[in-house]
Amino acid sequence: MTRHIAVYPGSFDPITYGHLDIIHRGLDVFDEIVVAVARNAEKKALFTTSERVELIRAVVGDNPRLRVDTFDGLLVNYMTSIGSRVILRGLRAVSDFEYEFQIAQMNHAVCDQVETLFMMTSVPYGYLSSSIVKEVASLGGNVDAFVPEPVRDALLAKLTDRS
Repeated sequence: MTRHIAVYPGSFDPITYGHLDIIHRGLDVFDEIVVAVARNAEKKALFTTSERVELIRAVVGDNPRLRVDTFDGLLVNYMTSIGSRVILRGLRAVSDFEYEFQIAQMNHAVCDQVETLFMMTSVPYGYLSSSIVKEVASLGGNVDAFVPEPVRDALLAKLTDRS
């Protein structure tokens, strides 16, 4: 029997309840989800790649159907290396779709074995992004409704270290 493995790629800087919503709902559809943290040196991340991986592992717990990994380079090459053909992406708004559609088309053009499946973010998380969470936290706002406690604590510690 073929196992259906979806890769949920992103920077996850940091992971939010919106990301977790997509992960948990994705597990209802796929046999396995690989949360693939992009190592992108050009992007100014608040957390290092290893910190992001550890935060994700801390909040998703121990689930044999969920794996956290890192990748660099072309996503489709990473997917081929782990035997996955499905990219899982969350959409919050039409503006997300325009960008994601272009990326999905390019990924399919580079590797026609790869398909992208879009999942709409649940309504409570439709506005939520890592960037907004970082901004609210940096301005002293409460982020408890947006990220799990370990992420909140790491975020506040990181922002305190920077000041």
